[in-house]
Amino acid sequence: MAITKITTSEDFKRIKEANNQFLLFKNSTTCPISAQAFEEFQKFSESVSEDVYYLNVQESRPLSTEIADSYGVKHQSPQALVFNENEVVWNDSHWRITNTSLSDAAKQYLK
Repeated sequence: MAITKITTSEDFKRIKEANNQFLLFKNSTTCPISAQAFEEFQKFSESVSEDVYYLNVQESRPLSTEIADSYGVKHQSPQALVFNENEVVWNDSHWRITNTSLSDAAKQYLK
């Protein structure tokens, strides 16, 4: 489905209001691990019917920090998070972000 880039707290708030469940990917534009994880995220997005979201931490550091603080999930980049009913129910980072791991998380948490 569609990949939507978010940059502000307002963007994130709109997503939460419109979706009970969603996947968010956080990446760094300067990290080769993030680049590889983003490719995996793109592959994953082609196989799901839900919209998925991402933010670049260099461009949206305040939002990335806000998410980490609000949900008690240590900031990492790259990082994928599944939100369900305003809770982070799954997250993973770095080389563990693969099309397979994202698909498995989606099957388990995005119903």
